[in-house]
Amino acid sequence: MNFLELLMIEFTKVKRSRIIPLLFIAPLLVVCSGVSNLSMYFTPEYTNAWPAMFIQSALLYAYYLLPFSMIVVCVMIAGRETQNNGILKMLALPVNRQTLSLAKFCVPVFYLFMEIVVFFVTFIVAGWIATAASGIRETMPLFYLLKWCLGLFLTMLPCVAVMWALTVLFEKPLISVGLNLFLVIPGLLAGATPVWFLYPYCYSGYLVSCSLHEFTAKSANTAFRLFPFVPCAIMIFTLSLVLAAKRFGKKEMR
Repeated sequence: MNFLELLMIEFTKVKRSRIIPLLFIAPLLVVCSGVSNLSMYFTPEYTNAWPAMFIQSALLYAYYLLPFSMIVVCVMIAGRETQNNGILKMLALPVNRQTLSLAKFCVPVFYLFMEIVVFFVTFIVAGWIATAASGIRETMPLFYLLKWCLGLFLTMLPCVAVMWALTVLFEKPLISVGLNLFLVIPGLLAGATPVWFLYPYCYSGYLVSCSLHEFTAKSANTAFRLFPFVPCAIMIFTLSLVLAAKRFGKKEMR
């Protein structure tokens, strides 16, 4: 059984799960509240409405709501394997444990991508309604929005890898959920420190914070710096996947 076949099996297993409706909750909540609150201050002469609405919506979303939803996704995916001894049935097949772990990790990554897409579409619809109601004729900066949404996706990957590793390491969902929540909460404080690049739970929030600083200060000094972020992010991402692959199914094989 090759990797692609395993991937198709994993997506088939979650096809009828409750994860899909979950992906709409956080984007709808944060976009609608953020855009509606900011739109009260719009006038027909208002400029840079789209970047302002994006920052207003994405700041809370990137620091907290997006990580929270990914924690739930990881736990739900892992929980399906413990039901009816599903993990034992999979491990009984001639399948490499490491390959199986990687295939399962691709599922939360896919749902992460889907949630970013939902956020993007919801934001465009809400932003268009807000600007039209305020009489603002500013052109929608589609490239700007795509760039930052892609940035949210990429910067969340190391965080999701750590979440998945913790979900695999701890058999009881309550422990993995509690630990992940505990690590998400100080993300805003970690993003304000010089060593933010060592804390993957703040990556996406820090990216939006840089967008906020660029918008308000108009300074290049506040731009998101790829070094030392990229080497640290790649190292954390790789180590988390390796740890999850090494530990996946190990306790069930005893």
